[in-house]
Amino acid sequence: MNGILGTLPNSNRKIEPELMRRLLSDKKISYSTNSESSVKGVELLDNQQLVGSLSATDQFSADEMHRFLINTYNVQKSVITGSEQFPGELLYPQKKNLTIPAEMLNILVEYYKATYETMNFRKPFTADLDDSTIIVRNRTNQYGRCRIGSEIFGSAMSSRHIRSSFVLAQFVNQDGSIDLYPGQVQYYFTHLLQLLNGTAEHKLAYIRWYQAASSATVRFYFNIAETCNVELWGTDFYPIKRECIIPVHNIYGRFVPFKYRISNRQNSREYLAVIPLNRKYNI
Repeated sequence: MNGILGTLPNSNRKIEPELMRRLLSDKKISYSTNSESSVKGVELLDNQQLVGSLSATDQFSADEMHRFLINTYNVQKSVITGSEQFPGELLYPQKKNLTIPAEMLNILVEYYKATYETMNFRKPFTADLDDSTIIVRNRTNQYGRCRIGSEIFGSAMSSRHIRSSFVLAQFVNQDGSIDLYPGQVQYYFTHLLQLLNGTAEHKLAYIRWYQAASSATVRFYFNIAETCNVELWGTDFYPIKRECIIPVHNIYGRFVPFKYRISNRQNSREYLAVIPLNRKYNI
């Protein structure tokens, strides 16, 4: 964390209060994007011409940028299929026209069934008498990185960018509550689906999610003034299920993983300390 904080711009005179003001500013932006009420003054951002890497988001209006953040943070109210436009792109390394393995194809079919609740889907060469059933093709393009705004997310597919492959995403629990789960992106991929109203290209991420710690008392282990909540999770992944595929739009942010061991006289246990990073999303 010291290395990350050291890269932030400061005057080299009053570093601590300057960093705290930056954290508070990011907190206000996060609150405004999570607020259900309309945000006033966002239209003024359209008058600012961006340059360099920030110009990548110029093709989107301020309203569209705000709507994208709302979809990212409020998964309970927004329905994203993965075919929607987003301020970014999938980047090299890439592998084109790959055959999807059988296990992966099964969970992809389950993903589409859960996303398009009024439609039916099946794998190729599966006996089905219903002509309205949509066939999920077993071809895809894989990518090692994803750019959202000015931020680059890596994956385990690209060893050079594996440090940025650890991400957070929101899920709706069975009791209706929303929680953040940490995971590691294995790769990003695009998939073409022939829907009833035309062909749609879905931009998705294949992520392995870390298991929750066995004891609820250790999950929220550190809490620093409500600005940085470091959680302890298990070091193993959950089994591969449908939730391993999500739209890239639903990636909440990145985190830094750190192995943390708790020991006592009887035994010791190693946990994964999840240190969340503020989103580098410029609006």
